[in-house]
Amino acid sequence: MLDLLAPGEPLPVGSVGHRSLGWWGMWMLIATEAALFAYLLFSYAYLGALASGAWVPELPKLKLALPNTVLLLASSGVLWWGERGIRRGARGRLLLALAVTVAMGAVFVGVQLLEWRDKSYGPAAGAYASSYFITTGFHLAHVVAGLLVLLTLLIWTALGKFDARRHAAVSTGALYWHFVDAVWLAVFFTFYLWPRLA
Repeated sequence: MLDLLAPGEPLPVGSVGHRSLGWWGMWMLIATEAALFAYLLFSYAYLGALASGAWVPELPKLKLALPNTVLLLASSGVLWWGERGIRRGARGRLLLALAVTVAMGAVFVGVQLLEWRDKSYGPAAGAYASSYFITTGFHLAHVVAGLLVLLTLLIWTALGKFDARRHAAVSTGALYWHFVDAVWLAVFFTFYLWPRLA
């Protein structure tokens, strides 16, 4: 067994590149989570089609939701910039990008909670309200999970765990964050823009 490693050869450093097993595993997780959101959005549309009378109790306000959407999408751009940096060995750039992305994500969570507080109805007010709070709540839970992943990556980056050769965990974590942002676009269109178009 000991003769499997050549003398003087360095030990493996873990996943090299960005398409590691974790990266493929994240795609499988994204597929299942995308199905969950597809079901939630389909149920919203189905219940809305069956509703007699006014489906939406009040037209959703864009005052908080639109800037919050722009903020979340911009956070994906910042994270992408940091990921590109570590591929070139710029650990400081990744560290800055992760810190900024975490801050932007935390602001998104805070604004979403403010928006919930300002609603004139609660989750039990009807099918629309239930659908709204469940779907945005599931998304918010995914944002919080993404923030925990990004905080872990931030700590590992500060400890010098990543370089131009070894950064698979960064790519995997970034993939999840981009997914969370893409899902928000579907949620935003469904709950904030579609009622205005209809």
